[in-house]
Amino acid sequence: ESGTGKELLARAIHDASARRDRPFVVFDCSAVAPTLVESELFGFVKGAFTGADRERAGIFEQAHGGTLFLDEVGELPVDLQPKLLRALEARQFRRVGGNAWQAFDARIVAATHRDLAARMKSGEFRQDLYYRLAVLEARSPPLRERRDDIELLVERFLAAQTPPLTVHDLPPNSLAMLRAHDWPGNVRELKNTLARLVVFQDAGHDVLDFPGRVESGQTGHGRAEDPLLLLPLREARQQIIERFEQAYVAAQLKAHGGNVTRAAEAVGVSRQFLHRLMERYRIRSG
Repeated sequence: ESGTGKELLARAIHDASARRDRPFVVFDCSAVAPTLVESELFGFVKGAFTGADRERAGIFEQAHGGTLFLDEVGELPVDLQPKLLRALEARQFRRVGGNAWQAFDARIVAATHRDLAARMKSGEFRQDLYYRLAVLEARSPPLRERRDDIELLVERFLAAQTPPLTVHDLPPNSLAMLRAHDWPGNVRELKNTLARLVVFQDAGHDVLDFPGRVESGQTGHGRAEDPLLLLPLREARQQIIERFEQAYVAAQLKAHGGNVTRAAEAVGVSRQFLHRLMERYRIRSG
């Protein structure tokens, strides 16, 4: 699926190989106009077409000796698939407009979010190209199938912030809500959600209103979408209590001008207890 980190996995394969000191080249088959794919893959000679005022090396040449990552290979136009197959089989290619064949040596790693078996049946993907590419297959599971990774990913992304942050810098109970979400956008969505949390740290849990979330009382795909409804009763109740306490303490302090003693007297608790709540929810008196 999109956002699971396919390019990172391809990079890890490259970095763990004997080719690690040679180029790692990425070509996104879905990001280039169909009329330009061939010249991007194989390069072109001067005068090959209008605007070709100089020769240019394609990605096969750029990846020589290293690794070529063909991302979203399922989007490659059908009429160009035989040319890619021929280059892979012969381990050589010819620039657009040129006559000379050039040999290349590169590890090919291909990825797609498409169901290639279905696309082969419909004629959108060549069977012979599929079997040429599918020497070893690896599946990059969606984030909802590896929820144990969420905390590790959160820690990694927060540590990369400037200045570095930890999970304790997030609004209360954020981690539990992040674990409860299904992440249709996978790791990419998680990373963007954390960036939003960091920017709007004082906004609390409103930042975690995920796109596509169904209103309370409704369900989607046979299940409730509110993350609280996915938690055990005791944990959900605790989260609601903590949210109330945080909002209540902040409101009382504001109502008493930030004076902790007066706020504690007004709500009927000791000054020390109110200080403990302030520390727990990172509330300042000023």
